[in-house]
Formats: sequence, C-alpha cells, structure tokens
Amino acid sequence: LLFQILGAVILGFGIWILADKSSFIAVLQMSSPSLKTGAYVLIGVGALTMLMGFLGCLGAVNEIRCLLGLYFTCLMVILVTQVAAGLVIYFQKERLKEELSHIVGKLIQNYDPLNDDERNLQDAWDYVQTQIACCGWTGAKDWENNEILINQNMTAYPCSCSNSSKDLQMDSGFCNLDVLVNSTATSADWPVHEQGCMDGVEKWLKDNLGVILGVCTGVGVIELLGMILSISLCKNIHSEDYTKVPKS
Repeated sequence: LLFQILGAVILGFGIWILADKSSFIAVLQMSSPSLKTGAYVLIGVGALTMLMGFLGCLGAVNEIRCLLGLYFTCLMVILVTQVAAGLVIYFQKERLKEELSHIVGKLIQNYDPLNDDERNLQDAWDYVQTQIACCGWTGAKDWENNEILINQNMTAYPCSCSNSSKDLQMDSGFCNLDVLVNSTATSADWPVHEQGCMDGVEKWLKDNLGVILGVCTGVGVIELLGMILSISLCKNIHSEDYTKVPKS
C-alpha cells in the first residue's frame, strides 16, 4: 500500500512537471529536452511502482513466491537506479548549471512581450523573477543583452525585476525608466533587484536541502525494508511443511 501511494506521488509529480506553466520548472521543461525526458521517466517509474505495490500485496496475501520475487527485483532495480541518478546529478552539477545558464541567457536575450509564440515561456520566467525577487540569471546585467532594450538604449527594464512599489501591478513586459528622451542608461540605473536568480535558486535548494535529503533517505529505507520483507516472506513460504496438514 505504501508503494502504491508512493507511485501515485511520483506519477503526479511527473505529470505536474509537464503541465506546469508558471514556475522555474516550466522554463526548464520548455527549453530543455532532458527535463521533458526526465518527466516521462518519472511517470513511467510512478506507474511501475504502483503496479509493483499491487503485485507485492497480491503475492503477500496469496503467498505467491513468483510475485514476491518480482516485487523484490523491481524494488532493487528502482533503488539502484535512484542511487545511480543521484550520483550522476552530483558529478554533473557543474554541467547542469552551465546548461541552465545557457537556457536562461538565450531566453533573456530573445525576450519580447509581443511574441505570442513564446508567451508561456516568458510568463514563466517573469513569474520566477517576481517570486524569487531576482533579476536575470547572474544579475540584472544579463538583461543588457536583450535586443529590445539595446534598441531603447537601456531606458527600459523588465517589470518583473522591479523593486519599486509603482510597478507592483506590472509583472511582465518592460517598464520605462524616468530619463530624458534619447538618453542612455545601464542596468545599474534600473530600480531592480540586485540578486540574480541563480543565487535565489541555490539559496532555495540550500534551505530545503535537509527536506530533500530526508525524503530521499526515507524512500530508500522504505524500499530496503520492502526488499527485506519480500525475501522473508519468500523464505517463509518455501519452508512451510505442508505434509503436516491433516488430510480430509
């Protein structure tokens, strides 16, 4: 039953990644095919875990050794896969950070409020900057590469970056800077948050690292206990002496 619930949670998380349109996850899954693939993997693992939980219950209740053996094998494969995935993420974290930097940099450079084709992606990034109170990936200077702002001599800035109370109602597009016509400016002149979103995301991960590790450890322990239980049941079924059952 625990694994059926766990499978449903994993399945729901995978579906949420694909369906989410208003967070940092949306920015990644629209820009990075690897995250989409990961979401489909989560959906597959969730469905497999639910099926595995059902087979485990069926095998335990009816004392069917082959189902318990299949349950043990699936648990072992999932546990090994989780450990391998964790190691890959740990050793590839710099590469992942570089990929994220490239994705967000391209998004900022091509950001255009009038481009309806990229509206969902741009709205998702605006949402991230508003919620985390950040600007750009490494800082507001990233927005100096935006083609529209370059054409306007940096006399406008992204509204979702603003730290000014007058822009609270504007959470997307560009806001005009109060400067003289034909003047030039830089990102240092904008009333925006100084923190880059990379620092904000890293801070969130650090703040929630204990919870993430706790959940991963808890899931691993539950899987290990499930493997031990299934083996114990298999041995118990194998050792039953049915010759002692009285004949009717």
